[in-house]
Formats: sequence, C-alpha cells, structure tokens
Amino acid sequence: MTPGDSDGEQPPSVEIGASARAERVRFEQKPETRVRHRGDYDAETLNERENLPRQVEAGETYRDVTVRWHTKVWPKDEPDQTD
Repeated sequence: MTPGDSDGEQPPSVEIGASARAERVRFEQKPETRVRHRGDYDAETLNERENLPRQVEAGETYRDVTVRWHTKVWPKDEPDQTD
C-alpha cells in the first residue's frame, strides 16, 4: 500500500502539522532558509500561506498573515517489529 491509495491506505508512520497567524510581520533582513531530508520514504506535504509570499522582502510589512504546514511520512523500509 502506498500514500494516496484510496483502498486501504496505510496510516503514516509520522504525521506533523503546525500553523501560525500574525496581525503583521516584518523582516528586517531577507531570511536564509534551508530544508534537508534524509532517508528513503514517501511523503505528502501541504504548505499554505495567506498574505505572505514565498520570497519575502526585507523591510516589507505583511498583514493578516497565516502560515500552515502539514506532512505525512511513510518510510519505505520499516524496521522489523518482531522481538
């Protein structure tokens, strides 16, 4: 079974989500971001932003901002669960 199979989808091994809201947010400097992933897995990830572009500008004030992130992970090689 793999992610997205409607007939008996296996539940994810890991599921994490977060959201944040702000009336206003301002970046004095353009942020440097980096994401690293390790391992052999399938994943479904949702990223949503309201009133905040992917590339923010230094000195710009963004108002009524909402950010949501949610991911599900299915490792391809699960460890043996036998004792």
